[in-house]
Amino acid sequence: METLLAHLLTVLILLPVLGSLVIAYLPGTRPRLIWRAALVVSMAELLVSLALIQFQPVGGAASLQLTERCDWIPAWGIQYLVGVDGFSIYLILLTTLLTPIVLLASQRSIRSHIKAFTICFLVLETGIVGSLSSLDLFLFYLFWEIMLLPMFLIIGVWGGPSRIYAAVKFILYTMIGSLLMLVAILYLAHRHWTLSQPQVWTFNVLELYNTPLEPTEQLWLFAAFALAFAIKVPLFPFHTWLPDAHTEAPTGGSVILAAVLLKLGGYGFLRFALPLFPAAAAAFAPLLMLLGVTGILYGALVSWKQEDMKRLVAFSSVSHLGFAMLGIASATVAGIQGAMFVMLAHGLSTGGLFLLVGMLYERRHTRMMEDYGGLMAVVPNMSWVLRLLTFASVGLPGLCGFVGEFLVLLGASQNEGWGRPAAVVAAFGMIVSALYMLHMFGRVMHGEVVHQENRTLADMDLYEFGYLSPVLILVFVLGLFPGWILPRVGTAAERVVECVGTARRYRLEAMDSHGNFVYSMPVRLYESVPDLRQGGER
Repeated sequence: METLLAHLLTVLILLPVLGSLVIAYLPGTRPRLIWRAALVVSMAELLVSLALIQFQPVGGAASLQLTERCDWIPAWGIQYLVGVDGFSIYLILLTTLLTPIVLLASQRSIRSHIKAFTICFLVLETGIVGSLSSLDLFLFYLFWEIMLLPMFLIIGVWGGPSRIYAAVKFILYTMIGSLLMLVAILYLAHRHWTLSQPQVWTFNVLELYNTPLEPTEQLWLFAAFALAFAIKVPLFPFHTWLPDAHTEAPTGGSVILAAVLLKLGGYGFLRFALPLFPAAAAAFAPLLMLLGVTGILYGALVSWKQEDMKRLVAFSSVSHLGFAMLGIASATVAGIQGAMFVMLAHGLSTGGLFLLVGMLYERRHTRMMEDYGGLMAVVPNMSWVLRLLTFASVGLPGLCGFVGEFLVLLGASQNEGWGRPAAVVAAFGMIVSALYMLHMFGRVMHGEVVHQENRTLADMDLYEFGYLSPVLILVFVLGLFPGWILPRVGTAAERVVECVGTARRYRLEAMDSHGNFVYSMPVRLYESVPDLRQGGER
């Protein structure tokens, strides 16, 4: 047990990909065995991940937990360096929770290439957990790229009629941002090499946080990182790949894409873009807030006009994650706490909505709202579940969606400058969001049963309710007990807020010996890479 705890993150990273290797050797003629093996691996990953919770600090200075360090390519300063804090732990838990749920939900809809399908999801899980754990920029980029191929295949092989177009569009958008981020990573590492005495290469983000940079360098490097993360969020106007990807992806792919993959963009801003380039982050904050509130309104208004339920939920993600971007750009503790909570709540509510849309599609083979109506009398259990997830999505108090949006508005209003006007516009966007979600629920569930095919629809069975029940429970738990999460996120947010706030106050005022303006991190985010067990760093 001690060995497991000492290398907990490594186990979480390697377990899914090792499980996928085992599945690769199973006979393809035994699909039930393949599904069961994938479920065993994903459930083991979930159980191991639950051990992360006990290591999270509730108060005190922000610190990384469960750190592991090992030289990988010493000549280039590349390390296997991983750790977690309040920014990453809950996204890891969300990933490990939804992966077995998606596998259970997919058993009834995926009929071809089952072995490849399960392998793709397990490799994708490794890429996500690795990205959320990496503290070495080279390692982070490696896991970031690992996520692309499985998602590309999930959309392109098991998707809808336009799956190839959607898959290619997804990977092209993501690769453009990734290549710019790679150039920025290499430049930053080279800059550190030129300034260090003796000259050494490193991709350790904890050391790169304190690399002095000229103002122009900060602006360009921040722009490169921000573009990669903005595409992933997706932040308006870099969102156009998302509706096609969601519409064509199978249900399981849509759930993981919306609930987890999009959150990597917001996480990237918090872990890398803001603390690495705080002065540039302060300078770009008004633009990011503007794009955030534009996304809130645009996503809500476009969702209102959609007839395809899956496309409606896809555009709603643009609106919801606009709130997350507004909270991050506010650079306040409340705003960042709200952004993280919005991302978690969105993962639960939107993931659940995609699962429900998938259930309806399996029964009627259509996602158009005009083909439904009056289903409350036909499928009452499904109606109640859809009502709950709709209320969670619109931010009903007591459910998971309310806390994050409230904190984002609070944090934005605390931001000097454009924060308060942005909060007012975002509040209006909440009203529009409620309108389009209730509009969808009303058209699908209320009214008369017009189409005779709908009279014989089967309601949710125990199997479907069983795999959806953890999501429904957490919708209530997060809404009623946000204090279980917010303090842990707050400890990670405080130092980011401090360094960006200091950059805002003293922006670009330091001068080096050559008379050039430079900006170095005013506070150290982490004094060391701590380990909870006695014995210090590994």
